[in-house]
This record gives sequence, structure tokens and C-alpha cells, in this order.
Amino acid sequence: MSNREFFIERWDAEFPATLRVLKALPMDKLDYRPHPRSMSAGDLAALLAEEAGSLIELCDKGSITWGGPPKIKKLGEMVSEFERASKTVSEKLRKLSDAAWEKKAPFYVDGKDAIGETAGGLCWLWLFDSIHHRGQLSTHIRPMGGKVPSIYGPSGDDPGAMV
Repeated sequence: MSNREFFIERWDAEFPATLRVLKALPMDKLDYRPHPRSMSAGDLAALLAEEAGSLIELCDKGSITWGGPPKIKKLGEMVSEFERASKTVSEKLRKLSDAAWEKKAPFYVDGKDAIGETAGGLCWLWLFDSIHHRGQLSTHIRPMGGKVPSIYGPSGDDPGAMV
């Protein structure tokens, strides 16, 4: 199994847990933040959706251009975009050659490559970053009045199945 194939396996494996977290958010409390310097639940959810979408850009163009803070505001749109983008990323990566996976792929911020990674390196970074933000978001759910879904195993609210 190549590194790219292993990434696709892990990307697909993380998808259901992230989707459960997004769907567990109380729609009317997306402005919740545990501290003034913390990102709001809505901003974190939008970021998860937009990060997945940026990997489509990586597959299509060989680079990502940071467009600033996420612009999606409605939870239903965030969930739909996350589902669509995540599935599209898997499909596109299955068709990507290993050579393209290993090629340098700029992540442009203000016109400059901010990271200097390969396409594969950016994909792994994005996956780890999305898991990080999913974890942040999961800590917002209960104080918002929602129920925390199982992620890798049971939560205090959801007995779920072990992954």
C-alpha cells in the first residue's frame, strides 16, 4: 500500500466521526465559544468544511490558495459541503498518481508558499488539522446543550461502537 493509498484509507475512516460531530451541533448556538479568544462553534464547523474543499483545489491545481476565514454560515450548508468535499477528495486522490502525490504543492498565503510541502504532506497536514479542530469542536457541543457523539469510542452521551 502506498502512502497515498494509506492516506485515502485514513481520510475515509475519519469522515463518519467528523460528520457525527458536525451534525451534533445545536443549530441555534453556532456563535458559542468557551473563551473570547476561542473560535466559535460555527467558525470551527465552517473551517472543517472549507479545509476539505481546499484539498479538491490541491488535486485540481497542485496548490492551495488560502482565501481567508470561512464564509459558510448555515450549519446545513457546512454539513453538505463537508460531505460533498470529503467524498470528492477521496475520488480525486484515487486518480492522482504517486508522482503527483510526491510533487511540491504550494500553500499560498498572501501570494507566498507558507509551508513548502508536497501534495501528500499537505494532505496529511490537513487531515491532522481537521482532527484537531474536530476535537476542539467536540468540546463545544455539551456546553451548547447538545450531545457529544462517539468519535473513536463511547462518549458520555453516546455509547457508540468502538472504531
